[in-house]
Amino acid sequence: MRTTTKVISVAALVSASIVFGMILAGTLDLTRTASAQKPAAPQAAASAAPARSGAIVALPSFADLVEKASPAVVSVVATDIVKGDRRVPFHSWEEGSPFDFFFMPPDRRRQQEEPEERKEMSGGTGFIIEADGWVLTNNHVVENATKVLVKVNGRDDYDAKIVGRDPATDLALLKIEGKTPFPTATLGDSDRLRVGDWVVAIGDPLSFEKTVTIGVVSGKGRYAGLSEATRSFESLIQTDAAINFGNSGGPLLNTSGEVVGINTAISRFAQNIGFAVPVNIAKRLLPQLKTGKVVRGYLGISIQTVDKKLQEVYGLKAPEGAVVQSVEKDKPGDKAGLRHEDVIVKVDDLPVKTNRDLIDYVSSKAPGTKVTLTFLREGKERTAVATLATRSEPGTKPETEEAGDKGQKEKTLGLEIRDLGSELRQKYRIDRETARGVVITHVKPVSPSADAGLAEGDVILEANGVEVGSVADLQAQLKKAPKDRWVRFYVLRSLPRPQRFIAAVKPE
Repeated sequence: MRTTTKVISVAALVSASIVFGMILAGTLDLTRTASAQKPAAPQAAASAAPARSGAIVALPSFADLVEKASPAVVSVVATDIVKGDRRVPFHSWEEGSPFDFFFMPPDRRRQQEEPEERKEMSGGTGFIIEADGWVLTNNHVVENATKVLVKVNGRDDYDAKIVGRDPATDLALLKIEGKTPFPTATLGDSDRLRVGDWVVAIGDPLSFEKTVTIGVVSGKGRYAGLSEATRSFESLIQTDAAINFGNSGGPLLNTSGEVVGINTAISRFAQNIGFAVPVNIAKRLLPQLKTGKVVRGYLGISIQTVDKKLQEVYGLKAPEGAVVQSVEKDKPGDKAGLRHEDVIVKVDDLPVKTNRDLIDYVSSKAPGTKVTLTFLREGKERTAVATLATRSEPGTKPETEEAGDKGQKEKTLGLEIRDLGSELRQKYRIDRETARGVVITHVKPVSPSADAGLAEGDVILEANGVEVGSVADLQAQLKKAPKDRWVRFYVLRSLPRPQRFIAAVKPE
């Protein structure tokens, strides 16, 4: 009886194991479909219903596009001659030993005292835009170069001349000479790009020539803070097509194989966040780049785009326009009568919906051009005519000090504030031209002032359009303001560079 029971138990265990194994195999898709099952649906049926689970979606191949565009993509090698200490220890003891004078050869001692010149080489990418040898690349690839070499088809080297550079857009134009026409890239229309469109980047990342990466347009009109020179003109294409060191200056292509951007930068704080200069900017600048110099019209004002908050602050019909933050003395904007807090809504016949509209329009005009500005001041529409000056490279003002610290610490709207004096001027590097104002010495993290972007070291110059030279002046203006209305602060921020802006704070 016991033997029979044991045999039955073993048999049951084996049967259960077989069933469990069949279930497990089926779950993991380890078995083939039986021939008696229904055949798979035709490809056409699957593509007709892509939303169904398991449907087959065909991805595009970019091979033909890359094969056609690649010949126009070139390597750019820039050589710079610099001075530096090339001392190399030839002995076993530590550098700087007192025995160096006795045992170091004279020529080695000379190198230690007078560093020799040396070559520094850097690589980037470019692409040929005209068959007679015009090459477009990034300014930062060739900016300090004493010699530039362009390699075409990965084998033919050509000495290149730097014809024109524009640090403001990080573009440069090179010229190479050849006996036969060069292959060229087709320039597209970057304004037609849409977020989500496929794009292809070709370049020489880490010296791997003609590397191809695929992605989409992740965003448009991006500001990446590339440099002080590009600060006012950045309106970049963001892409997740992989861009690495060496890709700089290479083309970003659309699915038609047209260049829509010039790859220029990556974010070191993230993965697959790259930026490209829109090709339409390059097309506008090409005539000037060929002459060797890019000049731009200049108003001498700083502006910010009207958002929903500023729309409410100024009582505007729509969140459109550019608010004047500051006006540089004796520049065209100042001579035309513009003031901070004017809202520019039109330049000539062009509506200004964002600050980019005004910047692009003015910078596209030659110095000496007259432009008509339509703006709102205290709710009334006005016009002014400005004669554009020549834009120069941004500079910095010297740091100065002034005697006479004064005033007591006060608190309001989540701010700790003090009268401007010499100690605070020195601490926050506030220039001497700022004679009066109220300095913010602390901002409560959770407060309406923190929400408005105010920070320690900011100087409040005006409140609701009225100058405030002391804490008492500011408190008086705040008492006059209705509690349920926005308070406008006109603010100077000195670090990292001087700038003036409007901050709107709503009392809680």
